[in-house]
Amino acid sequence: MHDLHALCFGLVATAFAMAVGAAQPSVPAPAADLEHLTLDAAEQLFREHSRELLAAKRAVEAAEADRVTAAQRPNPTLSAGVSSIGPNTWSAPGNFRDKPYDTGVQLSQLLERGNKRQLRTDAAQSNLEASRSDLQDAQRQQILAMHGAFYDLLLAQERARVSAETLVLLRKSVEAAQLRLKAGDIAASDLSRLKVDALRGENDVRASRADREKAQIALAYFLGREASAASLNAEAPWPDPQAVAAPENIDDVLDRRPDVRAARLRYEAAKTSRDLAKAARTRDVTVGVSYDHFPTQINNNTWGVNVSVPLFLLYQFDGEIKRAEIAVNSAEEDLERIRALARADLARSRSDLESARERVERYSESLLKEAQRAADAAEYAYKRGAVGVTDLLDARRTLYATRLDAVSAQADYAKARSAWDAATTVSTQ
Repeated sequence: MHDLHALCFGLVATAFAMAVGAAQPSVPAPAADLEHLTLDAAEQLFREHSRELLAAKRAVEAAEADRVTAAQRPNPTLSAGVSSIGPNTWSAPGNFRDKPYDTGVQLSQLLERGNKRQLRTDAAQSNLEASRSDLQDAQRQQILAMHGAFYDLLLAQERARVSAETLVLLRKSVEAAQLRLKAGDIAASDLSRLKVDALRGENDVRASRADREKAQIALAYFLGREASAASLNAEAPWPDPQAVAAPENIDDVLDRRPDVRAARLRYEAAKTSRDLAKAARTRDVTVGVSYDHFPTQINNNTWGVNVSVPLFLLYQFDGEIKRAEIAVNSAEEDLERIRALARADLARSRSDLESARERVERYSESLLKEAQRAADAAEYAYKRGAVGVTDLLDARRTLYATRLDAVSAQADYAKARSAWDAATTVSTQ
């Protein structure tokens, strides 16, 4: 009895909890913060709003419809006819059935032979799986392009930051030089050179802003946020440079890449279509059942059965079979071409990644430090009159260019890493 009470109490509590849960409104997923956009948030927006992915999904849906169509059997055919109609029979007394008309009804069904239905279904299934691999490949390529746009925006933001910081330094130098000119410590030509460099810095800042706007527009297209492009601001750390090892089995990676898999599936579909074209030489049979009514005869109701087959006396489907053979050869050549391109893409991506990694390490470990040390020394020496303004400007320009190159190297490595990830992406099907 105690167990029964506990069971009833548990059921009531469960029902109450379900009712309360149903009464609570669903909490929508938080919208992506475009002003603090991370790479993961950008990927989520891309998957939800990419137009290219939507087009690839529609191709998959069309292939699914083709698969349904290919698996169907031919529909039966119903035919009916009336004969022996003339002026005398038309005006004969009685209802339609009593009039001296000869009427007939026939039901016929085409029976496919040569395993045609199964071959059609297999070819459509291969094309469907190829379309799904195309969707994965489109996603792979578009994510790579979106990553490139994201890192382009991050690069443009970093370049704008470096340009703005350099401009602040140049303006302070001009202000300090004006005071020194009044005190007679420097020549007017030195002040003019500093002003020219400051004006160049303003141009660099404006150019970096324009590059950032272009990068925002490019990324906004991938995310489906063109109207909010001006508010896009990428926030992500640059990936740490790491050495990557080549795959142990390159052929296995190539065979599992979605682009190679799609080409192989289309090759299989082409071979199946070739078998289907050859199966056309196997005669299909049409079987029919008929019923005839002859009111002018004593035995006026008759049944009949008929069978019809085509006679291949003039044509043996040679053109269709030849076309299917050409399609198989073309699909095989396309498979080899795509596989070769995938192998080259794999090797090129790894080479670019290693080169970009070495550049990043070179800038972070030596170039930036040396450029900063040289600029600091020039600043110190210029304040004490040990060097002229030309040496100071050269050191500043070297530091500025080195900082921009270092940021570009970081962006190149980030893109190369994304390209390597895309090159080694394998199909999940």
